[in-house]
Amino acid sequence: MSKISIVDENDHIIGAEEFEKAKKDGIYRVAALWITNSRGEILLALRHRNKVHDPLKWGPAVSGTVEEGESYEQNIIKEAKEELGLENISPKIRPKIKIEDEYNYFVQWFNLSTDQAIEELKIQEDEVEEIKWFTKTELLRELESHPENFTPGMRKYGKLFLN
Repeated sequence: MSKISIVDENDHIIGAEEFEKAKKDGIYRVAALWITNSRGEILLALRHRNKVHDPLKWGPAVSGTVEEGESYEQNIIKEAKEELGLENISPKIRPKIKIEDEYNYFVQWFNLSTDQAIEELKIQEDEVEEIKWFTKTELLRELESHPENFTPGMRKYGKLFLN
């Protein structure tokens, strides 16, 4: 079983733990990818129904928990390939945010622009139920009227990227 990086309050690596133990007791790292296209649409992923956290909720197109020995960037490039079949990408670094609620973690956001059609993407079916392009107006309206359909991070921080 792979281990994930455990960090201190300043996001310095202090160790590694198995996934479930780390999520309960420590601060860990997550990488997330905000994908847009030239029409200004945002690609979101509906999390798989069997996910422990936030099943059947819309969230970033790609996200992953950073494993031991991985950087945020290495993780997001790996996850983009696994979850959507995206290869040879160069995501741009965006804000890093510390989340403190039921779980404590840093999320390093990345941004990528692509005009690939949904049909060209290959979703990882045990991670993702569906992917969809949202217009900014549609996404803001949905976040406002149906926040329960989105992951807590999307509800809290999605507007950062929409302005």
